[in-house]
Amino acid sequence: MSEATIQQLFDLTGKTALISGGTGHLGSAMARALAEAGARVLLTSRDEHRAQEAAAALPGKGHVGAALDHMQPDIVEKQFRDALAAVGQIDVLVNNGHEALGNDWTTVTAEQFTRHLGNATGYFVLSRLLRDHVVQRNAPGSVVLLGSMYGQVASYPDAYAGVCPGSPVAYHTLKGGLIHMTRHLAVYWGKDNVRVNCLSPGPFPSEKAPAAMVERLCTKSPMGRMGHAEELKGAIVFLASAASSYMTGQNLTIDGGWTAW
Repeated sequence: MSEATIQQLFDLTGKTALISGGTGHLGSAMARALAEAGARVLLTSRDEHRAQEAAAALPGKGHVGAALDHMQPDIVEKQFRDALAAVGQIDVLVNNGHEALGNDWTTVTAEQFTRHLGNATGYFVLSRLLRDHVVQRNAPGSVVLLGSMYGQVASYPDAYAGVCPGSPVAYHTLKGGLIHMTRHLAVYWGKDNVRVNCLSPGPFPSEKAPAAMVERLCTKSPMGRMGHAEELKGAIVFLASAASSYMTGQNLTIDGGWTAW
């Protein structure tokens, strides 16, 4: 057996990757990375028109934009099937879509907390659909769940005080659960040739984030700065491709050293 080159290991040519929330701050960068690595990208959003526009702007040809909302369990399976019909096959699933919650522990209601955890339900449903699809095809599959450094460590209250609500307790609960869901699904699906890993970004604020909060967060980082969206591109291609073929059940944290403190 000849040894694969590094170029071959990271090459996604011939693969189709579904990325949910592909029009957002981090999702759009990761979608571009998958396309640049040679994958056909099935980019989804709750807004079909936005998804189609974003897919058309990706490098390469054949990308497809489709409507998908993982927070609607009654229709998400149909949306997945419809999107699958448009591309014929899916090899990689990046569960990146996220319905945000602005309420911290002081104001969040029980109903809001429970709904936020529905993000995890949606991730699981889509992951199982991808698993069943690739097993039926007798093909390998890669599932990536988007976690967070805040699924591993607590936030600093003083980074938010007087500027904006604190980091939501429901968000921390959600992301910690997704990291462990990764482990659970990986051990059940390993013999099916389906890998499940988690990508946990650290502080990657968008331009809409309060400047004062960002300044305070920078003081908490060993690197003294926030992450740039493009700094997740290498990680997502690694997890999606054969470059990580013997890796499953793991959480890859890209946080500028935040969780090393």
